[in-house]
Amino acid sequence: MKKKKKTRSCIYDANAALSSDDILCEILLRVPPETVFKLIIVSKRWLHFICSPVFCQHYLKRWPLAFRMLGFFVCNNLYLGRGQNGVRRPRTEPAMPLLSTCKEGDDLKFSKILNQFGYFIDSSNGLLLCGRHPKRYFVWNPITKQHYKIPKPRVYFEDLCMAFLAEDHPSVDMCYKVIRAKCDFSANEEMKTVPIETFNSKTSTWNFSTLSCAPTLSLCSWSVATVVKGVVHWYAAQRNLAVYDPQSGERHLSSIKLPGSIDFEEHVLGESFDGRLQYGWSCKAGLEIWVLEKEEAGHATSPSDGGYPDKGWKLRYRLNFKTMWKKNPTSMTKFCTRDKETQILSFLHRNSRSVCIRSGPDIFIVHLLNQKVEVVLYNGRGSSISWDFSRVAPYFRPDWPHSSLCLRGKSIA
Repeated sequence: MKKKKKTRSCIYDANAALSSDDILCEILLRVPPETVFKLIIVSKRWLHFICSPVFCQHYLKRWPLAFRMLGFFVCNNLYLGRGQNGVRRPRTEPAMPLLSTCKEGDDLKFSKILNQFGYFIDSSNGLLLCGRHPKRYFVWNPITKQHYKIPKPRVYFEDLCMAFLAEDHPSVDMCYKVIRAKCDFSANEEMKTVPIETFNSKTSTWNFSTLSCAPTLSLCSWSVATVVKGVVHWYAAQRNLAVYDPQSGERHLSSIKLPGSIDFEEHVLGESFDGRLQYGWSCKAGLEIWVLEKEEAGHATSPSDGGYPDKGWKLRYRLNFKTMWKKNPTSMTKFCTRDKETQILSFLHRNSRSVCIRSGPDIFIVHLLNQKVEVVLYNGRGSSISWDFSRVAPYFRPDWPHSSLCLRGKSIA
Protein backbone atom coordinates (compact mmCIF):
# COMPACT_ATOMS: atom_id res chain seq x y z
CA MET A 1 0.00 0.00 0.00
CA LYS A 2 2.78 2.41 0.91
CA LYS A 3 4.53 1.69 -2.42
CA LYS A 4 1.33 2.41 -4.38
CA LYS A 5 0.77 5.66 -2.48
CA LYS A 6 4.36 6.70 -3.15
CA THR A 7 3.97 5.96 -6.89
CA ARG A 8 0.72 7.95 -7.05
CA SER A 9 2.38 10.80 -5.20
CA CYS A 10 5.28 10.88 -7.69
CA ILE A 11 2.86 10.89 -10.63
CA TYR A 12 0.87 13.72 -9.04
CA ASP A 13 4.05 15.72 -8.42
CA ALA A 14 5.23 15.19 -12.02
CA ASN A 15 1.86 16.27 -13.44
CA ALA A 16 1.80 19.30 -11.17
CA ALA A 17 5.32 20.27 -12.25
CA LEU A 18 4.55 19.87 -15.97
CA SER A 19 1.41 21.98 -15.60
CA SER A 20 3.67 24.95 -14.91
CA ASP A 21 4.76 26.72 -18.09
CA ASP A 22 8.01 27.86 -16.48
CA ILE A 23 9.04 24.33 -15.48
CA LEU A 24 7.95 22.88 -18.83
CA CYS A 25 10.01 25.52 -20.60
CA GLU A 26 13.15 24.72 -18.60
CA ILE A 27 12.74 21.01 -19.36
CA LEU A 28 12.13 21.43 -23.10
CA LEU A 29 15.04 23.84 -23.47
CA ARG A 30 17.37 20.97 -22.57
CA VAL A 31 15.91 18.54 -25.12
CA PRO A 32 17.75 18.30 -28.51
CA PRO A 33 15.83 19.31 -31.68
CA GLU A 34 15.41 15.77 -33.06
CA THR A 35 13.53 14.86 -29.84
CA VAL A 36 11.65 18.05 -29.00
CA PHE A 37 9.82 18.01 -32.35
CA LYS A 38 8.37 14.58 -31.54
CA LEU A 39 6.83 15.92 -28.32
CA ILE A 40 4.23 18.03 -30.15
CA ILE A 41 1.96 14.94 -30.28
CA VAL A 42 1.78 14.70 -26.46
CA SER A 43 -1.11 17.15 -26.24
CA LYS A 44 -2.54 20.31 -27.79
CA ARG A 45 -0.96 22.30 -24.99
CA TRP A 46 2.51 20.93 -25.78
CA LEU A 47 1.93 21.51 -29.50
CA HIS A 48 0.92 25.12 -28.83
CA PHE A 49 3.81 25.64 -26.43
CA ILE A 50 6.58 24.25 -28.67
CA CYS A 51 5.27 26.06 -31.77
CA SER A 52 4.95 29.42 -30.00
CA PRO A 53 7.31 32.19 -31.27
CA VAL A 54 8.42 33.02 -27.71
CA PHE A 55 9.58 29.47 -26.95
CA CYS A 56 11.23 29.32 -30.38
CA GLN A 57 13.31 32.41 -29.58
CA HIS A 58 14.43 30.98 -26.23
CA TYR A 59 15.16 27.55 -27.72
CA LEU A 60 17.26 28.84 -30.61
CA LYS A 61 19.55 30.64 -28.18
CA ARG A 62 20.73 27.19 -27.04
CA TRP A 63 20.28 25.01 -30.12
CA PRO A 64 20.99 25.72 -33.81
CA LEU A 65 18.02 25.93 -36.14
CA ALA A 66 17.88 23.12 -38.70
CA PHE A 67 16.96 23.83 -42.32
CA ARG A 68 15.49 21.54 -44.97
CA MET A 69 16.20 21.96 -48.69
CA LEU A 70 13.08 22.01 -50.87
CA GLY A 71 14.88 22.43 -54.18
CA PHE A 72 16.60 24.95 -56.43
CA PHE A 73 15.09 28.15 -57.80
CA VAL A 74 16.25 29.21 -61.27
CA CYS A 75 16.50 32.86 -62.29
CA ASN A 76 17.43 33.60 -65.91
CA ASN A 77 19.60 36.73 -65.90
CA LEU A 78 18.66 37.51 -69.52
CA TYR A 79 15.18 38.57 -68.39
CA LEU A 80 16.35 40.95 -65.65
CA GLY A 81 16.38 44.65 -66.46
CA ARG A 82 15.16 43.84 -69.96
CA GLY A 83 14.68 46.83 -72.27
CA GLN A 84 12.15 47.12 -75.08
CA ASN A 85 14.37 45.13 -77.44
CA GLY A 86 15.60 42.70 -74.80
CA VAL A 87 15.09 38.94 -74.54
CA ARG A 88 11.50 38.03 -73.70
CA ARG A 89 10.54 34.98 -71.68
CA PRO A 90 8.49 32.46 -73.68
CA ARG A 91 4.99 31.94 -72.32
CA THR A 92 5.63 28.23 -72.05
CA GLU A 93 8.53 28.87 -69.64
CA PRO A 94 7.56 29.47 -65.99
CA ALA A 95 8.72 32.76 -64.52
CA MET A 96 9.97 31.06 -61.36
CA PRO A 97 11.16 27.50 -62.12
CA LEU A 98 11.65 25.31 -59.06
CA LEU A 99 13.72 22.14 -59.30
CA SER A 100 12.08 20.43 -56.33
CA THR A 101 13.99 17.77 -54.40
CA CYS A 102 11.33 16.54 -51.93
CA LYS A 103 7.56 16.13 -51.56
CA GLU A 104 7.16 19.51 -49.90
CA GLY A 105 9.01 21.07 -52.81
CA ASP A 106 6.77 19.18 -55.26
CA ASP A 107 3.67 20.49 -53.49
CA LEU A 108 4.99 24.05 -53.72
CA LYS A 109 5.95 23.60 -57.38
CA PHE A 110 2.63 22.17 -58.55
CA SER A 111 0.43 24.40 -56.40
CA LYS A 112 1.39 27.25 -58.77
CA ILE A 113 1.02 29.64 -55.85
CA LEU A 114 4.26 31.40 -56.80
CA ASN A 115 3.38 31.97 -60.46
CA GLN A 116 1.71 35.30 -59.69
CA PHE A 117 4.76 36.83 -58.00
CA GLY A 118 7.13 37.25 -60.95
CA TYR A 119 10.77 36.15 -60.88
CA PHE A 120 12.75 34.66 -58.02
CA ILE A 121 15.10 37.20 -56.46
CA ASP A 122 16.35 35.77 -53.17
CA SER A 123 15.44 33.88 -50.00
CA SER A 124 16.34 34.50 -46.37
CA ASN A 125 15.58 32.11 -43.50
CA GLY A 126 12.73 30.58 -45.49
CA LEU A 127 11.12 33.82 -46.69
CA LEU A 128 10.99 34.28 -50.46
CA LEU A 129 11.57 37.60 -52.22
CA CYS A 130 10.02 37.67 -55.70
CA GLY A 131 8.96 40.31 -58.17
CA ARG A 132 9.57 42.17 -61.39
CA HIS A 133 12.21 44.88 -61.43
CA PRO A 134 12.04 47.73 -60.76
CA LYS A 135 8.53 48.29 -59.32
CA ARG A 136 6.79 45.12 -58.06
CA TYR A 137 8.08 43.03 -55.16
CA PHE A 138 6.47 40.33 -53.03
CA VAL A 139 7.52 38.44 -49.90
CA TRP A 140 6.09 34.95 -49.35
CA ASN A 141 6.07 33.25 -45.94
CA PRO A 142 6.22 29.41 -46.10
CA ILE A 143 4.84 29.11 -42.56
CA THR A 144 1.59 30.98 -43.18
CA LYS A 145 1.50 30.33 -46.96
CA GLN A 146 0.65 34.03 -47.28
CA HIS A 147 2.28 36.75 -49.37
CA TYR A 148 2.82 40.46 -48.78
CA LYS A 149 2.98 43.00 -51.58
CA ILE A 150 5.72 45.53 -50.88
CA PRO A 151 4.77 49.13 -51.68
CA LYS A 152 6.17 50.55 -54.88
CA PRO A 153 9.74 51.93 -54.42
CA ARG A 154 9.98 55.71 -54.33
CA VAL A 155 13.09 55.98 -56.54
CA TYR A 156 13.72 54.47 -59.97
CA PHE A 157 17.04 52.65 -60.48
CA GLU A 158 17.80 51.54 -64.03
CA ASP A 159 20.62 49.19 -62.97
CA LEU A 160 20.58 47.86 -59.44
CA CYS A 161 21.59 45.12 -57.04
CA MET A 162 19.56 43.85 -54.11
CA ALA A 163 19.78 42.39 -50.62
CA PHE A 164 17.20 40.52 -48.52
CA LEU A 165 17.52 40.20 -44.74
CA ALA A 166 15.12 38.26 -42.50
CA GLU A 167 15.37 37.64 -38.77
CA ASP A 168 16.82 34.33 -37.66
CA HIS A 169 13.91 32.76 -35.76
CA PRO A 170 10.90 31.43 -37.73
CA SER A 171 7.52 32.89 -36.80
CA VAL A 172 4.19 33.90 -38.26
CA ASP A 173 5.16 37.57 -38.40
CA MET A 174 8.86 37.47 -39.30
CA CYS A 175 10.49 40.89 -39.76
CA TYR A 176 12.62 41.57 -42.81
CA LYS A 177 14.37 44.26 -44.86
CA VAL A 178 14.79 44.69 -48.61
CA ILE A 179 17.65 46.84 -49.90
CA ARG A 180 17.99 48.22 -53.44
CA ALA A 181 21.30 49.80 -54.45
CA LYS A 182 21.92 51.78 -57.64
CA CYS A 183 24.89 50.59 -59.68
CA ASP A 184 25.55 53.54 -62.00
CA PHE A 185 26.39 56.00 -59.26
CA SER A 186 28.08 59.41 -59.26
CA ALA A 187 31.79 59.86 -58.57
CA ASN A 188 34.42 62.47 -57.95
CA GLU A 189 38.15 62.31 -57.38
CA GLU A 190 38.03 61.47 -53.67
CA MET A 191 34.78 59.65 -52.95
CA LYS A 192 31.81 58.00 -54.61
CA THR A 193 28.24 57.83 -53.36
CA VAL A 194 25.85 54.92 -53.83
CA PRO A 195 22.10 55.69 -53.61
CA ILE A 196 20.16 52.96 -51.80
CA GLU A 197 16.56 52.43 -50.77
CA THR A 198 15.63 50.26 -47.78
CA PHE A 199 12.23 48.75 -47.04
CA ASN A 200 11.49 47.76 -43.43
CA SER A 201 8.55 45.44 -42.74
CA LYS A 202 8.11 47.00 -39.28
CA THR A 203 7.34 50.42 -40.75
CA SER A 204 6.10 49.27 -44.21
CA THR A 205 7.96 52.18 -45.81
CA TRP A 206 10.95 52.76 -48.11
CA ASN A 207 13.77 54.99 -46.84
CA PHE A 208 16.24 56.64 -49.21
CA SER A 209 19.90 57.22 -48.28
CA THR A 210 23.39 57.29 -49.79
CA LEU A 211 26.54 55.33 -48.97
CA SER A 212 30.08 56.58 -49.44
CA CYS A 213 32.77 54.30 -50.85
CA ALA A 214 36.23 54.29 -52.40
CA PRO A 215 36.40 55.67 -55.97
CA THR A 216 37.62 52.30 -57.32
CA LEU A 217 34.59 50.37 -56.04
CA SER A 218 31.95 49.56 -58.65
CA LEU A 219 28.92 47.32 -57.90
CA CYS A 220 27.92 44.57 -60.33
CA SER A 221 24.46 45.09 -61.85
CA TRP A 222 21.62 42.64 -61.11
CA SER A 223 23.56 40.80 -58.43
CA VAL A 224 22.04 39.57 -55.17
CA ALA A 225 23.87 40.04 -51.90
CA THR A 226 25.05 37.33 -49.54
CA VAL A 227 24.10 38.24 -45.96
CA VAL A 228 26.17 36.91 -43.06
CA LYS A 229 25.04 37.90 -39.56
CA GLY A 230 23.22 40.94 -40.89
CA VAL A 231 26.17 42.20 -42.98
CA VAL A 232 25.54 42.61 -46.73
CA HIS A 233 28.13 41.47 -49.30
CA TRP A 234 27.72 42.50 -52.97
CA TYR A 235 29.93 41.49 -55.89
CA ALA A 236 31.93 44.40 -57.29
CA ALA A 237 34.23 44.84 -60.28
CA GLN A 238 37.90 43.82 -60.30
CA ARG A 239 37.49 40.87 -57.89
CA ASN A 240 36.10 43.00 -55.07
CA LEU A 241 33.23 42.62 -52.65
CA ALA A 242 31.29 45.63 -51.39
CA VAL A 243 30.36 45.32 -47.70
CA TYR A 244 27.53 47.21 -45.99
CA ASP A 245 26.49 46.79 -42.35
CA PRO A 246 23.00 48.29 -41.82
CA GLN A 247 23.24 47.68 -38.07
CA SER A 248 26.37 49.78 -37.55
CA GLY A 249 24.73 53.07 -38.51
CA GLU A 250 27.67 53.99 -40.74
CA ARG A 251 26.70 55.09 -44.25
CA HIS A 252 29.71 53.56 -45.92
CA LEU A 253 30.62 50.69 -48.27
CA SER A 254 33.83 48.87 -47.36
CA SER A 255 35.65 46.60 -49.78
CA ILE A 256 37.08 43.09 -49.60
CA LYS A 257 39.53 41.79 -52.20
CA LEU A 258 38.64 38.27 -53.31
CA PRO A 259 41.47 35.69 -53.13
CA GLY A 260 43.40 34.68 -56.23
CA SER A 261 44.55 36.60 -59.28
CA ILE A 262 41.90 35.53 -61.83
CA ASP A 263 38.27 36.67 -62.09
CA PHE A 264 36.52 33.29 -62.36
CA GLU A 265 33.11 33.09 -64.03
CA GLU A 266 31.91 30.33 -61.71
CA HIS A 267 32.03 31.63 -58.16
CA VAL A 268 29.68 31.60 -55.17
CA LEU A 269 29.41 33.16 -51.73
CA GLY A 270 27.90 31.71 -48.58
CA GLU A 271 28.04 31.42 -44.81
CA SER A 272 30.23 28.79 -43.19
CA PHE A 273 29.15 26.57 -40.31
CA ASP A 274 31.06 28.82 -37.89
CA GLY A 275 29.42 32.03 -39.11
CA ARG A 276 32.10 33.31 -41.49
CA LEU A 277 31.91 34.53 -45.06
CA GLN A 278 33.06 31.82 -47.47
CA TYR A 279 33.92 32.08 -51.14
CA GLY A 280 34.19 29.30 -53.70
CA TRP A 281 35.32 29.27 -57.32
CA SER A 282 35.80 26.59 -59.95
CA CYS A 283 37.58 26.08 -63.26
CA LYS A 284 37.95 23.04 -65.51
CA ALA A 285 40.57 21.52 -63.21
CA GLY A 286 38.79 21.84 -59.86
CA LEU A 287 37.53 24.16 -57.16
CA GLU A 288 38.73 26.00 -54.06
CA ILE A 289 36.88 27.08 -50.93
CA TRP A 290 38.14 30.11 -48.99
CA VAL A 291 36.97 31.49 -45.65
CA LEU A 292 37.36 35.06 -44.42
CA GLU A 293 38.90 35.26 -40.97
CA LYS A 294 36.72 36.87 -38.28
CA GLU A 295 39.14 39.60 -37.35
CA GLU A 296 39.26 40.72 -40.99
CA ALA A 297 35.52 40.46 -41.51
CA GLY A 298 34.85 42.69 -38.53
CA HIS A 299 37.19 45.43 -39.73
CA ALA A 300 35.88 48.44 -41.65
CA THR A 301 37.97 50.24 -44.21
CA SER A 302 37.92 53.98 -44.67
CA PRO A 303 36.99 55.59 -48.02
CA SER A 304 40.66 55.97 -48.90
CA ASP A 305 41.52 52.34 -48.23
CA GLY A 306 42.11 49.97 -51.09
CA GLY A 307 40.16 47.20 -49.29
CA TYR A 308 41.12 44.11 -47.33
CA PRO A 309 44.42 42.42 -48.17
CA ASP A 310 44.38 38.89 -49.60
CA LYS A 311 45.83 37.58 -46.34
CA GLY A 312 42.39 37.99 -44.73
CA TRP A 313 41.30 34.84 -46.58
CA LYS A 314 42.22 31.31 -45.56
CA LEU A 315 42.11 28.36 -47.96
CA ARG A 316 39.92 25.66 -46.41
CA TYR A 317 39.52 23.11 -49.24
CA ARG A 318 41.03 22.41 -52.66
CA LEU A 319 39.45 19.76 -54.88
CA ASN A 320 40.58 18.27 -58.20
CA PHE A 321 37.59 17.20 -60.31
CA LYS A 322 39.48 14.43 -62.12
CA THR A 323 40.55 12.85 -58.83
CA MET A 324 37.05 13.28 -57.41
CA TRP A 325 35.35 11.45 -60.30
CA LYS A 326 37.91 8.63 -60.15
CA LYS A 327 36.86 8.07 -56.54
CA ASN A 328 33.21 7.94 -57.66
CA PRO A 329 33.25 5.69 -60.77
CA THR A 330 29.56 4.76 -60.49
CA SER A 331 28.36 8.36 -60.64
CA MET A 332 30.84 9.20 -63.41
CA THR A 333 29.65 6.29 -65.59
CA LYS A 334 25.92 6.62 -64.87
CA PHE A 335 25.72 10.35 -65.56
CA CYS A 336 28.38 10.53 -68.30
CA THR A 337 30.26 13.30 -66.54
CA ARG A 338 33.47 12.59 -68.49
CA ASP A 339 32.23 14.63 -71.49
CA LYS A 340 30.74 17.49 -69.45
CA GLU A 341 32.45 20.30 -67.62
CA THR A 342 32.02 20.25 -63.84
CA GLN A 343 31.22 23.57 -62.16
CA ILE A 344 30.55 24.82 -58.66
CA LEU A 345 26.85 25.65 -58.23
CA SER A 346 26.18 26.82 -54.66
CA PHE A 347 26.90 26.33 -51.00
CA LEU A 348 24.55 24.51 -48.68
CA HIS A 349 23.00 26.41 -45.79
CA ARG A 350 25.71 27.33 -43.26
CA ASN A 351 27.79 24.39 -44.38
CA SER A 352 31.50 24.34 -45.19
CA ARG A 353 32.01 20.61 -45.54
CA SER A 354 29.77 20.08 -48.58
CA VAL A 355 29.06 22.02 -51.75
CA CYS A 356 26.71 21.68 -54.73
CA ILE A 357 28.29 21.12 -58.14
CA ARG A 358 26.82 20.70 -61.61
CA SER A 359 27.78 18.63 -64.64
CA GLY A 360 25.40 19.30 -67.53
CA PRO A 361 21.84 19.11 -66.16
CA ASP A 362 22.94 16.85 -63.29
CA ILE A 363 23.37 18.30 -59.80
CA PHE A 364 25.53 16.67 -57.12
CA ILE A 365 26.53 17.28 -53.53
CA VAL A 366 30.23 16.64 -52.97
CA HIS A 367 31.47 16.06 -49.43
CA LEU A 368 34.84 17.77 -49.38
CA LEU A 369 36.48 15.74 -46.62
CA ASN A 370 36.19 12.32 -48.32
CA GLN A 371 35.33 13.60 -51.86
CA LYS A 372 32.23 11.42 -51.92
CA VAL A 373 29.69 12.49 -54.57
CA GLU A 374 25.94 12.25 -53.95
CA VAL A 375 23.49 12.82 -56.81
CA VAL A 376 20.59 15.23 -56.20
CA LEU A 377 17.38 13.93 -57.75
CA TYR A 378 15.09 16.79 -58.67
CA ASN A 379 11.74 17.24 -60.39
CA GLY A 380 12.16 19.26 -63.58
CA ARG A 381 14.98 17.54 -65.44
CA GLY A 382 13.08 17.97 -68.72
CA SER A 383 12.95 21.76 -68.33
CA SER A 384 14.78 23.90 -70.87
CA ILE A 385 17.15 25.79 -68.57
CA SER A 386 19.79 28.15 -69.91
CA TRP A 387 22.37 27.08 -67.35
CA ASP A 388 25.05 29.45 -68.63
CA PHE A 389 22.79 32.49 -68.14
CA SER A 390 20.93 31.45 -65.01
CA ARG A 391 21.49 31.74 -61.30
CA VAL A 392 20.53 28.50 -59.57
CA ALA A 393 19.95 29.03 -55.85
CA PRO A 394 19.04 26.32 -53.32
CA TYR A 395 15.93 27.04 -51.27
CA PHE A 396 15.95 26.11 -47.58
CA ARG A 397 13.10 26.58 -45.15
CA PRO A 398 13.38 26.41 -41.34
CA ASP A 399 12.66 22.94 -40.00
CA TRP A 400 10.45 24.14 -37.14
CA PRO A 401 6.88 22.94 -36.39
CA HIS A 402 3.97 25.33 -36.82
CA SER A 403 0.45 25.22 -35.48
CA SER A 404 -2.55 27.38 -36.30
CA LEU A 405 -3.40 27.26 -32.59
CA CYS A 406 -0.46 29.55 -31.83
CA LEU A 407 -1.43 33.10 -30.98
CA ARG A 408 0.81 36.05 -31.71
CA GLY A 409 2.63 37.43 -28.75
CA LYS A 410 1.60 34.60 -26.37
CA SER A 411 3.89 34.54 -23.37
CA ILE A 412 5.59 31.46 -22.05
CA ALA A 413 4.82 32.28 -18.44
